[in-house]
Amino acid sequence: MVNEVNTEPTGKKDMPKTSYSKPTIGATGKTGSWRTFDPIVNYEECNRCRTCWLHCPEAVISIGEDDYPVWDFDYCKGCGICAEVCPKKCIEMVRTSDSIGDSLPVGGSEG
Repeated sequence: MVNEVNTEPTGKKDMPKTSYSKPTIGATGKTGSWRTFDPIVNYEECNRCRTCWLHCPEAVISIGEDDYPVWDFDYCKGCGICAEVCPKKCIEMVRTSDSIGDSLPVGGSEG
């Protein structure tokens, strides 16, 4: 197990208090190509609670400068957990479209 500073823990006291991972290119490349559904966010309804960010099993959601969630579609697998845990139900899973770019805040403006 590797902790936040990428050093092997030497004992229990060195273990991270929570799981920690960042998406990286694996042996099969970027895994976002597996996705069949995209998370689409209604930012007018989003209250920036970060519940989607907290529950993402692939750690592909980051928090943008405006505190809204941002997906890295190079690694998002479209599992829909973010949509299920959203307390405002403002994330909708829709069939994948080639029109969505990498790491753009989905449903929001690019500017």
